[in-house]
Amino acid sequence: MKKHNFSAGPCILPQEVFEKSAAAILDFNQSGLSILEISHRSKDFIAVMDEARALALELLGLTGKGYQALFLQGGASMEFLRIPYNLLPQDGQAAYLDTGTWANNAIKEAKLFGDTVVVGSSKNDNYNHIPTDYTIPANASYFHCTSNNTIFGTQIKSFPQTNVPMVCDMSSDLFSRTLDFSKFDLIYAGAQKNMGPAGTTLIIIKESILSKSGRSLPSMMDYEKHLKADSMYNTPAVLPVYSSLLTLQWLKNQGGIAVIEEQNEAKAQLLYNEIDRNPLFVGTANKADRSNMNATFLLNDPAHQEAFDALWKAAGISGLPGHRSVGGYRASMYNALPLSSVQVLVDAMQELERQVQ
Repeated sequence: MKKHNFSAGPCILPQEVFEKSAAAILDFNQSGLSILEISHRSKDFIAVMDEARALALELLGLTGKGYQALFLQGGASMEFLRIPYNLLPQDGQAAYLDTGTWANNAIKEAKLFGDTVVVGSSKNDNYNHIPTDYTIPANASYFHCTSNNTIFGTQIKSFPQTNVPMVCDMSSDLFSRTLDFSKFDLIYAGAQKNMGPAGTTLIIIKESILSKSGRSLPSMMDYEKHLKADSMYNTPAVLPVYSSLLTLQWLKNQGGIAVIEEQNEAKAQLLYNEIDRNPLFVGTANKADRSNMNATFLLNDPAHQEAFDALWKAAGISGLPGHRSVGGYRASMYNALPLSSVQVLVDAMQELERQVQ
């Protein structure tokens, strides 16, 4: 039986992506070769890479606007250091917004490269909200934020207006909602949330922000080298890139980001309404900052945990426990999760309420 997969990542992907990826592992493009063994320099794979990069820009509305897309390796965590390498001059200053574990990790890496200022943080409140009362220094080389926080279940709903280049880690909500993506100078996202399997990272770069750090860069850290090589400076993660392309094609066929955003809103509303209505549960994130991707919640009485765990497991739900650092529950509702799976979770919550009464 196919599980209702609420895992935070690696996570659920469209069924057709699994099927087409599986077929390509056996025989890619009727070549008699698996996609796991074809040359990344072959015409077939170069076509995959070119289409994936172009389609990412198309879906974000950035085609022809001075942006390029890269598929690199090392996960979003590699970008924590690749970004200051490329964007932070020796005498410059980087501004960061601290909204969770991954933002904090990015800050730690940036501090190794130079002056790094944290302009706002919700750490003292266990990251239960998005800070709003902060100022970005006008002379900052760039401003870095994390759009969605998987562990604590918060999401930036409104981005600051600034003339400083804006960098955003969108690993867990890229392609899930409509934004003016041209406000950002660099966007990066690990594939394993809304796009594909772990192993590749999508980076969207406005070309005009490069060549300004004055640093001598190691080749693997240099965005310009990767751009000149069309994401082929070293051997790319062939299967993750192909599966990401399939997911982007699926998203386009659904009607694009605007359509999937409506579905994500419906899923989030269904679950949050139940969390707020059901006296046995409480949400952990401030309501104004709740994530549509990752809903975090607790039982008001831990004595009900055994009964609730039995209910959701019997319903075929997987991946519901919260991150090990915070506990409780976390329902990740990425693009490919159907509304019907959220309803199954809501039914289990309501069944617990009936049992307790």
